[in-house]
Amino acid sequence: MKVFIDIVGCRLNQSEAEGFANIFRALGHQIIDDPGNADLAIINTCAVTVKAAADSRKKLRGAVRAGASRVIATGCWATLYPEAAQDLVNGIDVITNDEKENLVASVLSLSPDVIDQLTLVRTPLPGDRARTRAFIRVQEGCDHHCTYCLTRVARGKSRSRHMEDVKGDILAALAGGAKEIVLTGVQLGGWGKDFNHPQSMFDLLGEILKIDGYARLRLSSIEPWDLELSLLDFWRDERMCRHLHIPLQSGNNRTLKAMGRPITTQGYADLIKAIRIAVPEMAITTDVITGFPGESEDDFNITKAFIEEMRFAGGHVFTFSPRPGTPAYKMKDRVPPQAAKARNAVLRDVFKVSGTTFRSQFIGKNVSVLWESCVSLGKNFWQCSGLTDTYIRVLAETDLDLWNQISTVVMVGLHPQRHALVGRIAES
Repeated sequence: MKVFIDIVGCRLNQSEAEGFANIFRALGHQIIDDPGNADLAIINTCAVTVKAAADSRKKLRGAVRAGASRVIATGCWATLYPEAAQDLVNGIDVITNDEKENLVASVLSLSPDVIDQLTLVRTPLPGDRARTRAFIRVQEGCDHHCTYCLTRVARGKSRSRHMEDVKGDILAALAGGAKEIVLTGVQLGGWGKDFNHPQSMFDLLGEILKIDGYARLRLSSIEPWDLELSLLDFWRDERMCRHLHIPLQSGNNRTLKAMGRPITTQGYADLIKAIRIAVPEMAITTDVITGFPGESEDDFNITKAFIEEMRFAGGHVFTFSPRPGTPAYKMKDRVPPQAAKARNAVLRDVFKVSGTTFRSQFIGKNVSVLWESCVSLGKNFWQCSGLTDTYIRVLAETDLDLWNQISTVVMVGLHPQRHALVGRIAES
């Protein structure tokens, strides 16, 4: 059977998609990059914003219209709105998040025990979702109650995967040639807290770093209140990527309280300061929401000033998206959409400046780059694109296809069009 898999949304969705692909391949099926040639198309949907929901619907319609024999909608949007998913167009089946763990077994009418006996090898998905980095799901769900977020509704409470299952996925990734492991989850820092004998991220990292065979270990998004300072000791290991994505959402305490986020700007600033003392070149990126209900112009200016003060290496800016089923949906004093979008543009400019400043400090230095893509320019000439451990995008031209290899690269300068650096492969 030919299977097409695509996602909308987060790295957890990417990890789940790769997991489905690993199982299908182990059972003798082929993963392809064109839904038009697929016997089965699986779309892992997202509902975190109105746009994500719209993108999910678009991909589902596209898979059906392309001619996939069967289309399955899974993920958060399909879980929250299963009838809407089935009603989009004829031929869509829904497998909700609580059934997703056994999706492949269900599709193939197999016992989950059969799946459990497989020896899995992780291979990057073909097409737009190809990633040399292996996203490893360590937990699911969230125990926090941010008032704007649908994820808690769609994925439920935090549920940790057992250490041996996580290690098994890492070994499958290494068998497939992965050089960077990315730990991901809805509430990554909540791993282990739900066990009968609670554990923590400290225990998880300690075990994973005992595994040999990979060059990098990266954490995906982790909430500030879940980031214990004791974790910073692990960055003595050179495999730990010097990058942390720590969501802020607002730089104003009144708005943070309305969002239900259990932290103050002072607490966040103290955390960032401690991280930079422990790991001076740590890249810190974040998420921010503009136009949250009740956000005044003064509130926004306070947020803007705080973000400038934090000197982030980059960030994602989202315009508030009212999601039915969340407390924020019923909040009064909505910010006019045009004002919220204008604030979004202002903060994107702030991140552009701070990101450029962060990248500039590496110009003239030798940096290790993991190449994620190499495009042939003809005559044994390649344009390669990859990431540093500090999550800086680097582009370089070379006479070799260096895909999924790590090279020492001299940082030559800022890229003229992209938020990236231009590099030159260092002579060995």
